Amino acid sequence: MDPETITAAVANNVRAQRAHRQMTLDELAARSGVSRGMLVQIEQGRTNPSINTLTRIADALGVTVARMVEVSDVPAVRIVNAADVVTFPHGKASSARLLVGTDAPSILELWDWRLAPGDHHDGDAHPPGTREMLTVLEGELTLSVYGGSHVVGVDDAVVFRADRPHRYANNGQVPLRFTMVVTEPKVTPDQ
Repeated sequence: MDPETITAAVANNVRAQRAHRQMTLDELAARSGVSRGMLVQIEQGRTNPSINTLTRIADALGVTVARMVEVSDVPAVRIVNAADVVTFPHGKASSARLLVGTDAPSILELWDWRLAPGDHHDGDAHPPGTREMLTVLEGELTLSVYGGSHVVGVDDAVVFRADRPHRYANNGQVPLRFTMVVTEPKVTPDQ
C-alpha cells in the first residue's frame, strides 16, 4: 500500500476516533504523550507517524494500531493481500509489517518483523495487561524486558507482559525475522 494512502487513512482514523470519544486535541495530547502540534500534523495528513507515536495515540484512544492504519471498514471475513500490508521502515534494512489486526471483540495485532544485523527497536510500554507473543523464523532475537535480556533462537517462542519498555535487538551477524502477536485488554482509557 502506498505511503500517501496510509497517511490519509491515519489522518481520517485518528480524527474520527478522537471525535467519537469527544476528545479535544489537548486531551489526546495529554493522554498519549504526543504533542498537540504533531497530532495536528497527523490529522491533517502532513506527516506519517512512527510506530511508537502511532502506538501511543492508539493506546490513548483505546484502539489498535491496525484500526489507525485501516483504509476501509472491516468485513466479516477480511483477507489482507500482500500489497495491502502496512510496512513501517526501520533503519536502512529493517522493517515492521502490520499484517492484520482487530479490536473487536479482542484487541489483537499480527506483525512480521525484520531486523538487520546490529539493529534494534525500542518498544514503549503498552497498557496494563498487554501481552506479546513471538516466534523467531530466522536469526536470533535478543529481547530485553523487565531489566533482563533473553536470547530467542529459530523456532523458539516467547510470551511476555509488554506493559513496560522493551527492546528487540539483532546482535547477530545474519538478518533476524520474527512473527509477533500483540494482545491487550479491550478497555477504553476512561474505564
